This record gives sequence, structure tokens and C-alpha cells, in this order.
Amino acid sequence: MNARLETLRPSCSEAEWQTRVDLAAAYRLVALFHWDDLVFTHISARVPGEDGAFLINPYGMLFEEITASSLVKVDHEGNKLSDSPYPVNPAGFTIHSAVHAVRHEVGCVLHTHTLNGIAVSAQAEGLLPLSQQSIFVLGSLGYHDYEGVALRDDEKPRLVRDLGENSFLMLRNHGLLTVGKTIADAFQAMYLFETTCAIQVRAQAGGGSLVHVAPEIIATARQQAAQVTRGMGSQLIWPGLLRRLDRQMPGYGT
Repeated sequence: MNARLETLRPSCSEAEWQTRVDLAAAYRLVALFHWDDLVFTHISARVPGEDGAFLINPYGMLFEEITASSLVKVDHEGNKLSDSPYPVNPAGFTIHSAVHAVRHEVGCVLHTHTLNGIAVSAQAEGLLPLSQQSIFVLGSLGYHDYEGVALRDDEKPRLVRDLGENSFLMLRNHGLLTVGKTIADAFQAMYLFETTCAIQVRAQAGGGSLVHVAPEIIATARQQAAQVTRGMGSQLIWPGLLRRLDRQMPGYGT
């Protein structure tokens, strides 16, 4: 389907429209960084001021094509709450709905099937403390064993148990998942997660002995992150990422 979509801006609150723009930007950035998997995987975001309403990608659109107006509003079951010519993949929302239902502070859930992420998720030892990037992930990381394609509701309790209060979840034999209070937070977390996995795969490919970061350094990662970003967190990098999109992949905010 290649439907022409009218802008939804006149019918949205300012808060919803800004969320739509940021979420569309996140989808485009995932494509720009080559983390996408054709039309599969999802990024979901809560609709501000609307309890139980979320935005997700129209199923069948490439991530590089997604715009603010093309995002589909759904409920906790993945059912459409607004008119859209595009379908939604309810099975793809299983993971997201599980997280949103119990982590009410989470505004965005981001899930990928990258080669590096899946490669590390298949390793028995999981993520190793091999890089500066890894220390920011390891302090807030959970693991969830593979149970097949995420289609069954009975998997949800185990998934949210394994995520706990963490920001990062490694889905064994499957991929990576991050959560954040904002879309920018979830994206920055995924950048760290994916980069950490890529470094690990390359370090292991070298064939030599590997040096691990000391646990006491990992324990101070949160304080170090706050210091290096001057307390701004993801807001330090998000405006620059949007400028990059404006140059290389414009049109997401329509």
C-alpha cells in the first residue's frame, strides 16, 4: 500500500504533534544508522494526556518513509484508535504493550533486530565490560530468554520481570530493547547498546585476550554520564540529530 496521507497537525494537540514529530524522527534515525530490519521491529511512544494511547509505525512502511502524520494511534492491545489506511501489526506491539503497562514512567520503547545486537544476544556470557560505552549499559541491563516470535500474551509477565527497572533489555537470540522517559532518551540508550555490541563483536574477532573494565568503574557509570553530559542527558545530542535528519532525510515532521 502506498497511501497518500494528509497532515494530522490541525487535529492534534501540541503535545501529541511534538511526540509524533520526535517519534517519526526516531524511526528515520534508526534507518539512517542502519538499525532497521525492513518493516519489522517497532518504536512506540505514549500519547501525552491520553491514558492508554500510544503511537506506533504503520505496518508496511519502511522506517525511512515514516512521517509524523503516518504514525498510527493504538490502545494497549494494538487496536487502532484513529483512522489510518495502514494496518498495525498487533503481534509487534506485544512487547511494547507489556512494558508500557507496568513502567508508567516510560514514554518510549525502542526495539531492534541488528546484526551486532543479535550476535551478542546469542553469546552465553552476554554483554561484556570491554569498552567505555559498555559501562553505561551494564549498570542497567536485563536479559530475557527467547520464547519464539513474541505473539503470546503469557510471555508478557516474564518479559517485564526480566526488564525490571532497567533501561536496557537483551532479548536472547532476538535483539535489543531500550526504554526511556522520552523518545530522545530511548534513542540515546539504543545508540550506546548497539555501539557496545558492535565493539564487542569486533574485539572478539581480533582473537586476542580481552581486557575487562573493573566493576567499581561500572558502578559509577550513572554519575559519570551525568557529569559528561552536564546533566542534560539525551537533550545534549537530540537537537543535533534532528539537524542531521533535516539535511539527509527531511520530511519526517509532516
